[in-house]
Amino acid sequence: MSRLPTLALVAGGALLARRALRRRVAVSPLWPLPALEEPVSGRPRPRALRLRVARHERVADGVVQLRLTGSDLPPWRPGAHLDLVLPSGLVRQYSLCGDPEDSSSYTVATRLIGAEQGGRGGSREVHEGLREGDEVVVRGPRNRFPLADAPSYVFVAGGIGITPILPMLRAVQASGKPWRLLYGGRSRASMPFLEEVGKLGEEGRGRVTVVAQDQDGLPDAAAFLSGTPAGAAVHVCGPEALMEAVGAALPEGCSLHLERFTRRARAGGDAAFEVELRRSGRTVAVAADSTVLAAVRAELPDTAYSCEQGFCGTCRQRVLEGEVDHRDELLTDAERAGSMLICVSRAHGERLVLDL
Repeated sequence: MSRLPTLALVAGGALLARRALRRRVAVSPLWPLPALEEPVSGRPRPRALRLRVARHERVADGVVQLRLTGSDLPPWRPGAHLDLVLPSGLVRQYSLCGDPEDSSSYTVATRLIGAEQGGRGGSREVHEGLREGDEVVVRGPRNRFPLADAPSYVFVAGGIGITPILPMLRAVQASGKPWRLLYGGRSRASMPFLEEVGKLGEEGRGRVTVVAQDQDGLPDAAAFLSGTPAGAAVHVCGPEALMEAVGAALPEGCSLHLERFTRRARAGGDAAFEVELRRSGRTVAVAADSTVLAAVRAELPDTAYSCEQGFCGTCRQRVLEGEVDHRDELLTDAERAGSMLICVSRAHGERLVLDL
């Protein structure tokens, strides 16, 4: 009998020790290394939502639309996108193309991108791995492509680039302001939402121009933009070549608003530099043809990442010293003041210090 109080004391002490250790690790994840004033790198996560795949349907050749349901979902405006966390752990960004007034569901669409086209598995998982009834995690919505306030609008969409444009068309149509759309794709069969786009354009003849490459060749952005009145907002989502063509032909006095599929290509070579991982006590070399992410993961293989394109923010890390050459498409100017996305951004100079 005398052993019972002793065992209880030992068990109680062990429980208190485990709780203290958890608190200590929460303050400094690399404990017993010393903690900094703000010890946890990486961006604060938007609230994660668990939603149900209520509908998984093919809406064009190679294009699948998902309707994700929940309750009291955060509001969004045209141009917003979601981070979709796939069952494999991959994170991909998809533009919302449903009704912003519907607080019970989000709708996104994605085109299947094969490995030969540079795909890295995310779209294939959406197309072939997800099923109606599956549960997925989403973060957001976030909006880096908002609908501008303007007296008139011109929209240019290439293929799946119609997804963020579609809610904009509905909103501008409801406002009564004038608008026109140039919608291009490889073929009509591959272009989602053609029927709805056509109905939106019925009230004004000439509002919608559809260019199917297999029948009509490439769209002529300069001809389409000709005569656009000053003050118009030109919103473009599509391949880089299409956005460059629109930018080159932009009429004087018009504003240009872009949404990219991939990060912008950089001209010229990159220089090598080194990165100190302050909390780990290590320094890594970043070769001219490599990335900070690759160098860091060689030393810290558990470092989180996903898109490797500068869109999702999974690899964001806190910068303690050094000037960053920001190459992402996500962070605001305020966020860039003290952090970077290590999958794409580099150093302006010979050295960076990260809170890792």
